[in-house]
Amino acid sequence: MSVALITGGSAGLGLALTRALADQGWTVITDGRDADRLHAATADLHGVVAIPGNITDAGHKDELVAAVERAGGLDLLVQNASTLGRLPMRPLRETTIPELRDLWQTNIGAPLILTGALLPHLTAARGVLMSITSDAAAEHYETWGLYGASKAALEHVTLTFAAENPDITAYAVDPGDMRTQMHQDAFPGEDISDRPLPDAVVPHLLELLAQHPESGRYKAADFPPSAGRVDGAPAESYRDQGALA
Repeated sequence: MSVALITGGSAGLGLALTRALADQGWTVITDGRDADRLHAATADLHGVVAIPGNITDAGHKDELVAAVERAGGLDLLVQNASTLGRLPMRPLRETTIPELRDLWQTNIGAPLILTGALLPHLTAARGVLMSITSDAAAEHYETWGLYGASKAALEHVTLTFAAENPDITAYAVDPGDMRTQMHQDAFPGEDISDRPLPDAVVPHLLELLAQHPESGRYKAADFPPSAGRVDGAPAESYRDQGALA
């Protein structure tokens, strides 16, 4: 049975991907800072292990590693949890040290440390590390500088893990704009109903996993679901096809 760990699975893209993999028969370990929200979101999902906590806490990191060990290994690690940082978003010149520290710990520090802790399990499975990034990592938008810099750092760390560990494959994936609470927070008072829901992005992520290209930075939109495949390949086919093996 395939095992995934998806950080930030109580809402948005993390929850949508958790649902999709659970529907395909995966064991999915996921987390979220709000315990009530996390359990409400995952209560009806078979095969999902929900662990409340903040990814910046060392004790929570240890809980996630222990859950992976109980599951018998790890085939897919999705670093999805992140924060915009200060709200409303402001120009870089207004950045304070506490704001920088908090955002950096969540968006780059925690993923780096958690990936390192889980690397033996990913290596043993010849698994996949997928980090959710943003076009703000490559483009330069007013007020998005601090968030974009953290995502650029996440991309660098993600792909360096692959360079240092040839037995894993690593993807930094730009999902594109989505209709999520985080995106709404970035544009307070604006109508973002023209953005696709996270559920519309998930089939593209599953297609990326099914095609299993070499490590690199990709856009989800570049992987339209193949004809005849519904929401990506079924769980049992990943190892058979060599996508996660």
